[in-house]
Amino acid sequence: MNSGDVLGQTGHLWVKDLTEEGQVEGLYLVKEKKTGTTRRGDAYVSVTLADRTGEVEGRIWEKARELGSLFKEGDIIKIQGTVSSYRDQIQITISNLELWQGEVDVQLFIESTPRDIPEMAASLMVIVKRIGEAKLRKLAERFLNDRDFMDKFKKAPAAKHFHHNYLGGLLEHTLSVCELAEQVKAHYPDLDGDLLVAGAFLHDIGKVRELQWDLHIDYTDEGRLLGHVVLGCMMLEEKLAHMKGFPQELALRLKHLILSHHGQFEFGSPKRPKFREAFALHLIDDLDAKMNGLERFMQQDRKEGAWTEYNRLFERYLLKGELEARAEREAEDRGPEGRQERLF
Repeated sequence: MNSGDVLGQTGHLWVKDLTEEGQVEGLYLVKEKKTGTTRRGDAYVSVTLADRTGEVEGRIWEKARELGSLFKEGDIIKIQGTVSSYRDQIQITISNLELWQGEVDVQLFIESTPRDIPEMAASLMVIVKRIGEAKLRKLAERFLNDRDFMDKFKKAPAAKHFHHNYLGGLLEHTLSVCELAEQVKAHYPDLDGDLLVAGAFLHDIGKVRELQWDLHIDYTDEGRLLGHVVLGCMMLEEKLAHMKGFPQELALRLKHLILSHHGQFEFGSPKRPKFREAFALHLIDDLDAKMNGLERFMQQDRKEGAWTEYNRLFERYLLKGELEARAEREAEDRGPEGRQERLF
């Protein structure tokens, strides 16, 4: 690996550009740090290093206690090491490191939505204004007009892992769920479409308090203790407290939409959906989260060929390209030139 060629003008070797059997030197964010001992009793340190393009596992074998004492999770470290492959995964063996205390370009370490944030916020506002039920619309507008809330809402990620886990991800995910909700209400006219769209807007509001984001995404204390579902209900109640005459049953249904949108107890849902709009919101939310997470997993997968690495969350391998048999048949159909193309 020629590091100078890859570093280019940025002075940073991206995780996605790491290749086997090469040297690496650069700044990386420590997302996770664990210590352990080998069977022989020797200490080692396992770290997950990251930049905005992905994550890579690192190991410190030599001087593990000495080097491990220099940093903690959330720090930026400058490392020197060797890149290799272990069980078909890129890994760095770190030979030396130092805690970085200079200036940091945040954009090196935390990814942002590829979409335009003001444009997405404007689109979300248009959808909210289409809510026909006046009290639901005014409730949603109270959040949209809350400057402190919206500043956080437009910057926040939607998750720490898996889906929309980047700056602006919460806005991107919420807009997508609202857009899907509008399509679902048109397809199923017996649904209360205004309630469904309002629930789609409100379902993840608690994530502005559940998560924190600076150089990396992590949970706040109240996020770990309460979670975004409970926090979202609390935030809804705070807004409702300043609205006179809001129907009690409508408020109860909105709270249920937030509390049940994860669908199952094992997925962190305090309640399972108990009316049609709640079922619809859960399915829409689950669809958008999974489609985004699957796309990102496939994009970041390093394994050659048509199949990804084993995905632990879905407990399966995923097809990301053409099946080899099909590609070979098409090459045969093209004749000798096609076969030569497959060979070279």
